[in-house]
Amino acid sequence: MSESIEPSFEIPQPNARGRQALQGFGEAMRHNAFEGDGHFRRVIRRYARPERRPALEAALAAFGQVVLGPLDEVVRKNNEPGNLPQLQRYTGFGERIEAIDHHPSYHEAGRMIYGSGVMAAYAEHPNTLGALSRFYLSSLNGEAGHNCPLACTAGVIRVLQELGSEELKARYLPGFLDAEYDNHLEGAQFLTEVQGGSDVGANATRALRAEDGSFRIYGEKWFCSNIDADVFLMTARVEELGQEGTRGLGLFLVPRLLEDGSVNEFYVRRLKDKLGTRSMASGECDFRGAQAFHMGELGQGFKHMMNLVINTSRLYNAVGCCGVMRRAYLSARLYAEHREAFGQPILNYPLVQETLGDMRAELEAMVSANFHLCALQDRLDEGEASEQEAAFLRMAININKSRTAISARQACVQGIEVLGGNGAIESFSVLPRLLRDAIVYENWEGTHNTLYMQVLRDMHRYRVHAGFFAYLSGLLDQVQGAEYERAEELSRALGELSAQVDRVLSLNQASASLAMRELVDQLATLFYGVVRVWERDGGALDGEDEAVDRASVEHFLDRGVREPRGVDESGYLRRLQTLAMRR
Repeated sequence: MSESIEPSFEIPQPNARGRQALQGFGEAMRHNAFEGDGHFRRVIRRYARPERRPALEAALAAFGQVVLGPLDEVVRKNNEPGNLPQLQRYTGFGERIEAIDHHPSYHEAGRMIYGSGVMAAYAEHPNTLGALSRFYLSSLNGEAGHNCPLACTAGVIRVLQELGSEELKARYLPGFLDAEYDNHLEGAQFLTEVQGGSDVGANATRALRAEDGSFRIYGEKWFCSNIDADVFLMTARVEELGQEGTRGLGLFLVPRLLEDGSVNEFYVRRLKDKLGTRSMASGECDFRGAQAFHMGELGQGFKHMMNLVINTSRLYNAVGCCGVMRRAYLSARLYAEHREAFGQPILNYPLVQETLGDMRAELEAMVSANFHLCALQDRLDEGEASEQEAAFLRMAININKSRTAISARQACVQGIEVLGGNGAIESFSVLPRLLRDAIVYENWEGTHNTLYMQVLRDMHRYRVHAGFFAYLSGLLDQVQGAEYERAEELSRALGELSAQVDRVLSLNQASASLAMRELVDQLATLFYGVVRVWERDGGALDGEDEAVDRASVEHFLDRGVREPRGVDESGYLRRLQTLAMRR
């Protein structure tokens, strides 16, 4: 019997070189996400309170070390189809538990994310900046199964801190602020009902007062994210108020478990099969007399829900989108450095450089603006903000939420374009998952149309645009140094846009609503541009950092504020090279 002889096979040299380049791309991605992000580090230095900054930077460096390594690996594992959350309504012995069964990788990710101190930061109240700076790094992995719960938990913490009784604070705040994942508590917010998504005033879930002074909730909630949270924050119609619309709504804290350890009277119908954010369990839920505690004064539920819950979530949403954009940019930039085509790295080609330049300039403008808002939110919570600043913040949060969501989706598409076919492969690239998450980000906490109409109503009703333009003009008035020329340019643009807002407000409702899509985009662009120029005037950079930062601002202003310049103009190619060649 003769032996079978396997033919020898050697990997051709070009194949080996190509695979080595791809491996180099993967290895380059595993770096410290904080230390490797020079712009974000400068932003933290600019906005963090001096007494908190050393500890914050150390925490961000420690978390940054795991974000693109161990955390990235378990998040990828958790998002595989067979590892997604499953509803377990009963134990094997028939006991009702309304629980969610997660793959172990979900809990591994949670230990890293909560261990960063992202929710524990709120113990230093107010500390929006401390929490959201950690959240930004976590968001480099998309929603990751935990980022939506973080945003929901932040809303619950803020409600408890501002409105909670001493008894409720003592019962729940220590668990919400615990950085140990195995000990921590999580929050959720259930607002949407099947007949009224953004139309919260159409909500029909009822709240009846019980003899002990607490309330009982009856009704259905249609979109319940983080359905396995320990505490639900929800709206319900308080029957004793006898009011229709939003005026009749109360804001309620609903515990998952009652004091005797039994499950409260809520029943999960099913989990949502979502396009993105699949590692986090969203469901539909019935309430059949669930015990609840009203938060704040009766008749102010909708106001508290908007100010403490929705605005918090919209800021989280926007910072999460910035994290998605950063990861998309990193994927494209590192791939372009390692991938060769026609004898050279594709990073050398002007079209790739232009894509990277567009992504980088947009990302850095939005990171600056979002942490500017975080610092201003902390001032507002301290009681230090003026009425003008409060009006600016109210308007800026809404336009920012819309614009960052659009840009995050676009950044994912641009990243996939740079990676080509590899960018569409789930086992190769994080970008398909980020794209799905980005599309969900666009629709969480208010669709674009909802936000456009809210901004329009706020401008009509509260004249918030007066505070918006006055605040940005005030920033530009502070610019006296090398950025003075740009500040003058932006001042003229603000004046023109202010006049445009007045024209829109003079239109009938239908025409004004159609004008809002473009108007909100312009408002957001000028907001970002003003913050970038104001920041640059306040702190000098050296050498290459200065050249890159200047190129980033110029590119953003050219793309969004000025008339587009021709590609053959002197310096355009050089600017693209500056932006693309420096990480």
